[in-house]
Amino acid sequence: MRRSVLAALAIAVLVSVIMVERHTLAESLHVLARLNWAWFLLALASEIISLSSFGLSRMLLIRGNGQPASFRSVMAITYAANALSISVPFAGAELAMVFSYRQFRRHGVDAATTGWMLAVSAIFSTSALALLLVVGALAGNASLASAAGLLGAFVFIVPGATVLLALRYQNFRKLLHQVIAWLVGFSRRVFGVPAQGVDGLDEFLDRVASLRLPWQGYAEVFGLAVLNWAADCGALACAIRATGQPVPWHSLLLVYGAGAAVGSTGITPGGFALVELALTAALTAAGLPRSSALAAVLAYRLVNFWMILIGGWMLMALLAHRRIGPDAGSPDRSPGPGG
Repeated sequence: MRRSVLAALAIAVLVSVIMVERHTLAESLHVLARLNWAWFLLALASEIISLSSFGLSRMLLIRGNGQPASFRSVMAITYAANALSISVPFAGAELAMVFSYRQFRRHGVDAATTGWMLAVSAIFSTSALALLLVVGALAGNASLASAAGLLGAFVFIVPGATVLLALRYQNFRKLLHQVIAWLVGFSRRVFGVPAQGVDGLDEFLDRVASLRLPWQGYAEVFGLAVLNWAADCGALACAIRATGQPVPWHSLLLVYGAGAAVGSTGITPGGFALVELALTAALTAAGLPRSSALAAVLAYRLVNFWMILIGGWMLMALLAHRRIGPDAGSPDRSPGPGG
């Protein structure tokens, strides 16, 4: 009921804003029709770099543990999972994680490495976003916005740090086991799955905790995670320049962080409409005219949302019918403990 109310509220707000700001929307569409296409193509290139760096970080994590992985197959799975994530409200991120897990298992990566890779990749990604928010907060002029950026960084980094501690230290791992056991028990009582409970969970967590990379490998993966967010933020900057407006560099990271935070709520698919409203308001507060701000956001979302949505679902259909990449011939191993 709460989710339905939130979704209805989001739709009502969107309709109200369209009605009240219809003249601004018309002006924005006029600006959008006169985009500087050189800058727009740079925004597209930045988004491709963003996606590629995320896929490359996953490939390095898998290969670092001696498992088969081609860049093409990893990118196909990552792209399709992103499309799934932004297509489904509320549960999109969870469904994308399940889809990624199953696809990597189909491509011959063992259960422990797949789970470890997905966890480390997600932790490094949120930590990289937290780092950018800290930099944006320190560079921002407004104290309230800077405080919000630091708070957002704290929220993003705490869950990842907790999981890393749980995998590193036995006491934290016991606590993680208790939490997972409670969640699994609740799921069995409500939904009847999984039927086997937490059998093999300790062995699986020990196997995941035993996986390691040299510190240079972790540094490289974290650098790619930072590049992932920075390139996506660069796509927003190029979209602003495509409308002929100057980029508000002093507050760009906080503006971008506002859109990322709203998009992560999952109330609408991929934060549709909510991200547009948040980014437009933030850019307007940063000094851009409302019509130009909205036009820049619409141009940015063409490459950040619609390109991923359409291309990802095309790859989803391809993955559903055949395997991709030179690792496709790897045996489809049965799930191990916890798999």
